[in-house]
Amino acid sequence: MRRNLTSPNHKVGSFFLKPAFTKCWFVPVWLMLGISRLMIVTLTFRRIAPYLGKAVGVSAYSHILEDKQETQALRIARVVRLTARYCPWVSNCFPQAITARLLLGIYRIPYSLYFGLCRDPETNQFKAHAWVTAGRIPVSGGQSFQHYTIVGCYIRN
Repeated sequence: MRRNLTSPNHKVGSFFLKPAFTKCWFVPVWLMLGISRLMIVTLTFRRIAPYLGKAVGVSAYSHILEDKQETQALRIARVVRLTARYCPWVSNCFPQAITARLLLGIYRIPYSLYFGLCRDPETNQFKAHAWVTAGRIPVSGGQSFQHYTIVGCYIRN
């Protein structure tokens, strides 16, 4: 007999197998993603920007992290990515970047939040993307440096 891996019972059961950090932060991150999305929809970027960190232009910054900070950044990356899949609203790169930035700030982990643009070769339209790194750890948005031209960067104050 095959098990249905997409059944609600399986998903609930697999949740309890997640690390304690993920279980503790799942609901707060879900709420942060919702609030982030609401802010993006209702406020101008000019109003949001002061909360992203210190604007440093288009330069790429990489912080050197201790092993403990890298481990924590990986945990944050996993919980943000997992939680975003369960939101009934759009939780694309920008809400995830804001949420990742908030969690990294709570744990006092240096971060860089980037905004980038690229031209889609098929449609010739611009595509925007936001991503966060903490040292060498891609916390949200993946490894985007090779695909996007940086148009803005914010770092931890």
